Amino acid sequence: MSDNLETYLKLLNKYLVEAEDMLVKEDFTQASEKLWGAAAEALKTVATAKGVELLSHRDLWEFTTKLDKEHPEMDLLDLFHIANSLHTNFYENWLTPEAVKRGSEAVRDFVEKLKKLI
Repeated sequence: MSDNLETYLKLLNKYLVEAEDMLVKEDFTQASEKLWGAAAEALKTVATAKGVELLSHRDLWEFTTKLDKEHPEMDLLDLFHIANSLHTNFYENWLTPEAVKRGSEAVRDFVEKLKKLI
C-alpha cells in the first residue's frame, strides 16, 4: 500500500470518528466539516489506488463525475452533493441538525460505496 493511500485511509477513518463525536456533542458545524473531510479523503483514496492525483475541489468533482458515469447505480454524484452541502454548512451554519444527521448517513454510504472501488 502506498504511503498516500495509507495516509488517506487513516484520515478518512479519523474524520468519521471525529464527526460522530461532534454529532454527539451537537456541534453540527464541526461535524459537517469532518464529514466533508471524510468524503474528500475517500475520493483521494480511490483516486490514489487508480494512479490519479486530486489536488483541488474541481478535481474532486471531476473524479466523482467520472466514477458516477462508470457506476451509475451507486449515485455517487448525488451523495457528493450532500457532502458538499455539509462543507458549505461549516462556513454558513444554515443546515438544521436533522439535515446534518441525514447528511452523515449519506456520507457514510458514499464512503462505503467508494471503498468497494479500491
